[in-house]
Amino acid sequence: MENIMLGFVQNKPKLYAWAYALALITIFYNIVEGLVSVYFGLEDETMALFGFGLDSFVEVISGIGIWHMVRRLRRNGGEDADRFERQALKITGSAFYLLTTGLAVGAGLNLYQGHKPETTFWGIIIAGVSILTMWLLIRAKVSVGTKLNSEAILADANCTRACLQLSIVLLVASVGYELTGIGGLDAVGALIIAVLAFREGREAFQKAAAGSFACACGGSCETVQKES
Repeated sequence: MENIMLGFVQNKPKLYAWAYALALITIFYNIVEGLVSVYFGLEDETMALFGFGLDSFVEVISGIGIWHMVRRLRRNGGEDADRFERQALKITGSAFYLLTTGLAVGAGLNLYQGHKPETTFWGIIIAGVSILTMWLLIRAKVSVGTKLNSEAILADANCTRACLQLSIVLLVASVGYELTGIGGLDAVGALIIAVLAFREGREAFQKAAAGSFACACGGSCETVQKES
């Protein structure tokens, strides 16, 4: 048992270094994904892909807070969010609410006007790449979080799982349009992304109020209240 514990202590810095690298990968991937998605969303006039790209930029803000958290965890191991992280969560939550409003209005207008995208081909490609990337990130984050017994890192993995759900919505909407030519499918996909964005915004504010990243996306924050 002592040898096992000693091995864990020796591996802990490597695990935190890996968690740190995963946080940076998440940030830079979302920047690239956001740029590409917004460009093709505007080029092809697909609301679902455009909204997906804007969501990626909001995820960057959240990712910066998580990166800061992991850097702090490497130093002292504290799971409670500090002022910088709570502020990042509040900014993220506000941005998600704005995104929700914009997507809901835009998708509603597209449905009313019967607008059709030029193509959703790039939506299919981007969604496919995103699903694979998010799946790999989830597996890596869960592995590191479990080995470190870190609720904060496991919560980050759950947030990445929410990104995976968005990618699946984009894929279904994009494939559906390519197969049927029904323009409303793109708008419906944008509306679903808006609903998911609203959920992420609400949970960001809940985690900021709780003062802990241990409140995972999709879970309740009521049982992990911390004093600020």
